[in-house]
Amino acid sequence: MGCMISKQFKRIPGYEDPTLLASETSFSLNEVEALYELFKKLSHSIFKDGLIHKEEFQLALFRNSTRKNLFADRIFDLFDLKRNGVIEFGEFVRSLSVFHPDTPKSDKINFAFRLYDLRNTGFIEREELKEMVLAILNESDIILSDDMVESIVDKTFQQADSKGDGRIDLDEWKDFASQNPALLKNMTLPYLKDITTAFPSFVMRSEIEDDSL
Repeated sequence: MGCMISKQFKRIPGYEDPTLLASETSFSLNEVEALYELFKKLSHSIFKDGLIHKEEFQLALFRNSTRKNLFADRIFDLFDLKRNGVIEFGEFVRSLSVFHPDTPKSDKINFAFRLYDLRNTGFIEREELKEMVLAILNESDIILSDDMVESIVDKTFQQADSKGDGRIDLDEWKDFASQNPALLKNMTLPYLKDITTAFPSFVMRSEIEDDSL
């Protein structure tokens, strides 16, 4: 099977040796091969060109290819390592590896930090935090009053901004995540460890909890 899969790999854009991908991620070789089948399905869902476009990515995440969502955009941008507007197979495996149960917590914390750092400045500012909270609430179909949203943002920022300089740096984020483990709840997808035996639809559901944000 491995030989057959390897030949199929070479037909897709951005080919990378599955053995190499397995050695550099939390996935086994069998899991990488299983992910190829998932990638092939996603990359042909709309455009059929062997690349995952933003519309296909959003369709896989939220079952909707047209609804604008900042959360989906940010995840796509972080998966698009080459910044060329599409996700190749190697990028897909390397980025998805962050969500594997065996991936170190530090990698998950760093990914979450980049997710919230909307302007790519190396800091999370209050307005960025608010934008992400609103996006996650919207994606989760949770309706809260403006005052409640402001309260969540204020509480989170006060806890995370330990230096009191109006922005959250990576070290502050690491401390905050360590004190609030629920913050990383959605950074682990348990089924990735069983992907060779139970092949699910690739859908991530984001949840927001008042006590974790």
